[in-house]
Amino acid sequence: MNSAIRRLAVAAIILMLALMANSTYLQAFRANEINGRNDNNRVRDSQFSVNRGPILIGSTPIAKSDPSNDRFKYQRKYPSGPVYAPVTGYYSYLFGRGGIELTMNSELNGSDPSMAFRRIIDVISNRPQQGGSVTLTLNAAAQQAAYDGLAGKTGAVVAIEPKTGRILAMATRPSYDPNLLASHDTNKVAAAWKSLNADKNKPTSNRAVQELYPPGSTFKLVTAAAALSSGKYTPDTKVNSPAQLPLPQTTVPLVNEDNKNCGGSNNATLTIALRYSCNTAFGSVGLDLGAGALNAQAAKFGFGSRPMIDLPGVATSQFPGDPNEPQTAQSAIGQFDVQATPLQMAMVAAGIANKGEVMKPYLVQNVQTPDLKTVSETKPESLHQAVTPQVASQLTAMMVDVVNNGTGKPGRISNVQVAGKTGTAQTSKDRPPFAWFTAFAPANDPKVAVAVLIEDANVPRTDVAGGTLAAPIAKKVMEAVLGQ
Repeated sequence: MNSAIRRLAVAAIILMLALMANSTYLQAFRANEINGRNDNNRVRDSQFSVNRGPILIGSTPIAKSDPSNDRFKYQRKYPSGPVYAPVTGYYSYLFGRGGIELTMNSELNGSDPSMAFRRIIDVISNRPQQGGSVTLTLNAAAQQAAYDGLAGKTGAVVAIEPKTGRILAMATRPSYDPNLLASHDTNKVAAAWKSLNADKNKPTSNRAVQELYPPGSTFKLVTAAAALSSGKYTPDTKVNSPAQLPLPQTTVPLVNEDNKNCGGSNNATLTIALRYSCNTAFGSVGLDLGAGALNAQAAKFGFGSRPMIDLPGVATSQFPGDPNEPQTAQSAIGQFDVQATPLQMAMVAAGIANKGEVMKPYLVQNVQTPDLKTVSETKPESLHQAVTPQVASQLTAMMVDVVNNGTGKPGRISNVQVAGKTGTAQTSKDRPPFAWFTAFAPANDPKVAVAVLIEDANVPRTDVAGGTLAAPIAKKVMEAVLGQ
């Protein structure tokens, strides 16, 4: 063999080895990723002919596959469409998947490694591939109450079981009908997709977890938690609470909404300051504690971390990185650059309700094979001890006072003690403020914590307030969970 032929042979062997190595790498490490890509037409055609498993609440399907007589064997359907769309997402031939349909795709189509034994049995017995079922933690009555409460408004609701982190409700408005995107008529699907994406109200956005908002006065719970945890404050500590609080480094003072001092006093207690949601009092506390303490307390409630993986695109709530003193005072009342999702503010209430322990929120309760064998079950998981049980008890009493005697009265439930906090977050001069309410009940044995955000209620700017717009919705959701 001459040298030229030897070089050619060596090159061929190297190329062959490289090809084998790449094939092995793709099969071993990237097969699921490539199969999951929305632009993989071969896999997409194959998956659309699979009897995809249902998404369930209890035994009720909120997404299911029915036999069809067209080019595919099954049609994906969503019986309650817009009510659950932010959670289920969609399953579309043209535009891929969203929500649980995306994050639990391999379980729903039966290709997940946890179902490998089932697939082997299917192959041996010549049965077609069938997907598993995904059961969610949602409470149907609470979800419907949340969706109905948001009618005519732009906003979101999240409800959590404080002791476990199970998400009981997650609704947004405006919503959309995922059946329009799951249709096998691609022309209609393309038109629906174009219309939804052209809508300035963003109906496909899950506002509960994907959008960030200034939390306004609901953030005063975090500031109060930091104050009580510092050892420098008790609920009865008197704080500086004038009508206007001069701020360092600026001639612009911090003011109370009504331009009056706090509950008739320039030195209200911390409890009274929370009852009437006095900006100057909490701005003063924030300046005393400093940005570092506020940031650390916010982190213990979940700010700065992605709180859950059950849904795609979950936003991370943020406390400003290095605010100066005026910015710190604004941050202490949930303004400046403080940004939070409704899920995050529900986690704050849930953490206080659960004796200071913040649980990891989750939507997927379990996954089962088609023959009802459980392959995975989500267990409650602790994220942080945000405050001590003693501080949580103090905050609970202060929040009960807000509902019984202060701005949260519309959240009261007959014969049930409710703990809550209102918020009205300023945005810009050309758009209305955001209305918030976060609460839990019963205060002495919490079963549900909820956060309601109203982005726009189509009412005059002067009528926007967390107590009047958001609290009645939270009340209905809590009543639904409690069976009132």
